[in-house]
This record gives sequence, C-alpha cells and structure tokens, in this order.
Amino acid sequence: MFLTQIVAARMPSRMLSVFVRNAELLKFLTVGSVAFVTTAVLFFGLKWTILYDKPVTANVAAVLLATVLSYVLNREWAFTARGGQERRHEAVLFFIVAGVGLVINQLPLAVSRYIFGLQTPHVSLIVENVADFISATIVGTLLATVFRWWAMRKFVFPNPVPQQEFDERVQEVER
Repeated sequence: MFLTQIVAARMPSRMLSVFVRNAELLKFLTVGSVAFVTTAVLFFGLKWTILYDKPVTANVAAVLLATVLSYVLNREWAFTARGGQERRHEAVLFFIVAGVGLVINQLPLAVSRYIFGLQTPHVSLIVENVADFISATIVGTLLATVFRWWAMRKFVFPNPVPQQEFDERVQEVER
C-alpha cells in the first residue's frame, strides 16, 4: 500500500475532500517547500563561504540549482495531470517562467542591500543576515511563488491531461 493510501484511509472525509480538490496546489507547494529549503541552505552556504561578499550572486546560484530540482519535481509529480506541450517546449517555458521568478526573487534582496543599506558596515552582521534571510528567502520566495503558480498553470502546464492518459501515467509510475 502506498503512503498516500495509508494517509487517505486515516484522514477524516471532510479534510480528505479538501486535499483532493486542491491536490495540485498542495503538490506544487510541497515542491516549492523542497526548493525553498534547498535555496536557503545553498544561499547561506555560499554566502558564508566562497561568495561572502556577493550575496546576490550566492542567491542567484542557489535559486538556479533549486529551480532545476523544481522542474523535475513539478514535471514528474505536481503537474502530472497537466500537459499540452512537447517536453522541450515545456522545459523552455518552465525556465523562462523560472527566470522571471528569479528576477522577482532577487528584487527584495537587492532593495534591502542596495537601497536600504542593510549590510555591514552600516549595520551589524546579525542585522545583515536577518535582513538577507527575510528579504531573499522569505519575501522574494513568496513573491516568486505566487508568480510561478500562476504562470505554470497558464503557460507551462496549461491543459489538463485526459483521464485515460493520466491513468496510464499513474500506472507507469506504479510499475
């Protein structure tokens, strides 16, 4: 028995119906959570080591790596019930959307650092790191996530897959 079947069997029916109705969004947010953790770990790992004086570059690198992971997880899990594009075309659209999301993601950090001056020596190292975390990791990610959810459904995975094709995909994954 799959983990999802075990969880579904133990969940109250009212709550289960909410999850089923919003399954695509919940899977998208789960993928986003994985990408969020990946981005945060990579961002601070790079920022505190080899890119300590280049926080925007560190964040760009972290977001790019997390975006590749996000594409694979979104394609193979979150949006399995959608399609409508040839894989190469879909991947190009995904990375265009991700590129716009990357720019959106960087704006709060750039504003925090270069407009508000929340960096050493103007502020303490603790204030700088808290400001970087809030602006890049929280505000930037939230703004980019809202944009990506809209754009994924509108451009990258625009069409729900016919039920028969969806069932075939599920059976293929279960093998």
